[in-house]
This record gives sequence, structure tokens and C-alpha cells, in this order.
Amino acid sequence: MKLQQLRYLVEVAKQGLNVSEAAEKLHTSQPGISKQIRLLEDELGIQVFIRNGKRVVAVSEPGQQVLDIAGRILREAQNLKRVGDEFAREEEGELTIATTHTQARYALPTAVQAFLKRYPKVSLRIKQGNPIQICEMVVAGEADFAVATESIDQFSELTALDCYQWNRSVVAPLGHPILSLDHPLTLADIAAWPIVTYDYAFAGRNNINRAFELSGIEPNIVLTAIDTDVIKTYVGLGLGVGIIATMAFEPERDTQLGFVHAEHLFLPSTTRIGIRRDAYLRGFAYHFIELFAPHLTRQVVDRSMRGGDDE
Repeated sequence: MKLQQLRYLVEVAKQGLNVSEAAEKLHTSQPGISKQIRLLEDELGIQVFIRNGKRVVAVSEPGQQVLDIAGRILREAQNLKRVGDEFAREEEGELTIATTHTQARYALPTAVQAFLKRYPKVSLRIKQGNPIQICEMVVAGEADFAVATESIDQFSELTALDCYQWNRSVVAPLGHPILSLDHPLTLADIAAWPIVTYDYAFAGRNNINRAFELSGIEPNIVLTAIDTDVIKTYVGLGLGVGIIATMAFEPERDTQLGFVHAEHLFLPSTTRIGIRRDAYLRGFAYHFIELFAPHLTRQVVDRSMRGGDDE
């Protein structure tokens, strides 16, 4: 049994049982992958994949258990490598963060700048996606941790660490009536206009929906996007008023827009870091987390990953 064979198994499953795509991802040949998988199946005495002719069409019941174990073995093998790197190359290596656009654009830059200044020999990669996608990246070992507001607590493999709370503001083109109300902003004021805001999977959208539902007001959401800058662009074009994270309004850049605080209308949302419970983090990964959320020291992170209280 070889680690390479386990990698082939896991990658075929990850690519939806498409051996050709797995071969492309692993930079090898389809016949080579098929041969190694069959050799492993012969050694184990079970059929991991169910085939129809030459096509892989399903995972067998024992095959699913093999895939689960193979995934754990590969993650532990990666952890072993990281242990070696931690002591042999303490300030060199790679750190991959999976996050959403809003976090990457508005929340992470200060930590990223400080981190790269401190660790110039570490290659920092930021992968973007929706909250489900970025959590899946961490679960699959494609990222060291995720930074998001939604979905982390839906994955049992991940430890969720609270970073900070944030809320929302309403943006509109300069001169729009909603910017010059003679009373505190209400949900009815917002609902009187077409609304542009986040896609359902993003940025605490559930809190927006809940606020309108509890008030009995039906909002006219005409456009949703995964990118705050896209929301602001369409608001600037006059498509409606926008509901965005307050941190995403930049007066020096958003010169054609005005904003009104809406924190009193919506429950706050919490941005969290999600880390695999069985991950081995390099020292510089702990340092990045603390740069981003100073209360998340190495001791706090380790205690949480072991299942303790992260307070």
C-alpha cells in the first residue's frame, strides 16, 4: 500500500468519480491511476469503486470507509511534513486562507500586510468562494483555515473560533431621499425602495431576512451578489438602495455614494475562523490568526481544537 495509491483514490472521489479529471489534477495518466487503484483493491480484497465497463459509477459501501480512512492518512502525512518544516524551516513555507470576498477585501488586508512584513519567506495564498465552498476547501486540506460569517458551524470536522462582530449600513447614490430622513432609519424606509444586497449564502444574509420577516415587511430585493463591490456598483447605477457590511463602505473611494447606519435594525453577525480539528498548524499560521483576531492566541486556538472552551 502506497500513499500515492491513496491520493489517487481520494482524488477520483473528489472529482465526482471522473478518472480523467483526477489524472489531470494529479498530472498523471488515466491508465496509471486506474492500474494503481486496482492494485490497491486487490491488496485490500475489496472493490472500492463500482464500475460499469471502464467507467467508475459509484463508491461501494466498504469503499466509502476506505476513502474516509485514506483521507485521514493523507492529512496525517501532511501533518508529519509540517512538523518537520516547523523545525527545519521555521519561517518558510505556505499558508493558504480560504475566505469570502468581503473578508478578503475589507477585513483581512491589515493582517495580511503585517504578516508578510514579518514572514517575507512565507507564500501566502488567499482562495475565495462562498461560505460552503471555503469550508469544503479546509475539510479537503486545500486550505489551512477559513474566514467567514456563515456555514462554519455546519461542518463537524471544523472548529469555529469567533473573531469579531459586525453589522450593516444602507448605501444609496448621493442625493437619494433615504440619506436625508428626518427620523432614524426604519425597515419600512428601506423596503420602500428596490434593494440590492448579498446572495443568500453570504455575509449574514439570514439576519437581513429575519429582520424583515419579524417586522411583517416584504422587501423588494431586485438583485443579489456575492461581491460587495458589485453591490455598490449597481447601487451607483440607480438600481436600488444597498444593504452592505458597514466595514465595506469607504468614503474616500465610494465618493458617489452616501450611507446610513442600520445597526439598530439587524442582529449583529459574527465572523469566525474555521480550522480542521485534526490539523497541525505551523507557528506562522497561529501568528496570522492572532494578527487578525488578537484574542485568539495559540493557547486559545489549541484549546478549542482539542474541544475545550475557546473563551
